[in-house]
Amino acid sequence: MLLIKKSRPEGRGLRPRTTGGKIIREPIGILVVKKATAFWDQLAKSYAASPIKDMESYKFTLQRTRSYLTVQDKILEIGAGTGSTALLLTSSVAHMTVTDISPEMVKIGQANALQQGVNNIDFLVDDAMVETLSGPYDVILAHNLLHLIEDVSSVLSRAHELLRPGGLFISKTPCKPQGFGSISYRLMEIFLPIMQLLGKAPFVAIPSVATLEQLIEDQNFQIIEACNCPTRYIVARKTAGKPENSRESAQQVNG
Repeated sequence: MLLIKKSRPEGRGLRPRTTGGKIIREPIGILVVKKATAFWDQLAKSYAASPIKDMESYKFTLQRTRSYLTVQDKILEIGAGTGSTALLLTSSVAHMTVTDISPEMVKIGQANALQQGVNNIDFLVDDAMVETLSGPYDVILAHNLLHLIEDVSSVLSRAHELLRPGGLFISKTPCKPQGFGSISYRLMEIFLPIMQLLGKAPFVAIPSVATLEQLIEDQNFQIIEACNCPTRYIVARKTAGKPENSRESAQQVNG
């Protein structure tokens, strides 16, 4: 099901809405959201057609994620792109809700769900705050998303709010390499600002592993599993208060 969300109150960025059957956008405060929407809309078809670069690691993290799911679970994936991973997980859960800021990405995901005969999934055009959803969800997924978000703490806080007590937040995030890093990473650091000025790249802020895990813990999550696969894969459980020594007790899994 394709749902186009109505605009919400000022202060949360640019919101999609519909007029005369056409999707339009109403500026309400955050220009970067408008730019990100246009960027991912333009990229949607090529993104959907591009192969997964590291299939072995993808299958590994997919299996790790599936191991935490049950057939009774209600799942939310934010920033899901075309929802290809969500579609692979629908057979393991009761219902999947998939969101992305790009209407074009969502349309492709909807078409894929229809083609595959998957009927326990909904697609929504929305940003990572998903403020009109109420939950509670058993698991929230954020794959390759957090480095594209300006206010990561607010998104993590919102995820905590939407999860049931003890629910899981599962994420994959590119992080800064230790030491000097590869030549390709250094070249990316040089050319990324130029590409952004030309509208050829979205907002990107790659965190260190320590910074990312601290941000997650600060929003009252306990990290129970983590690995470099090769992006940082983290499974974190919602807690009532800030956990102590979360990273010391987390299961480190080698991908």
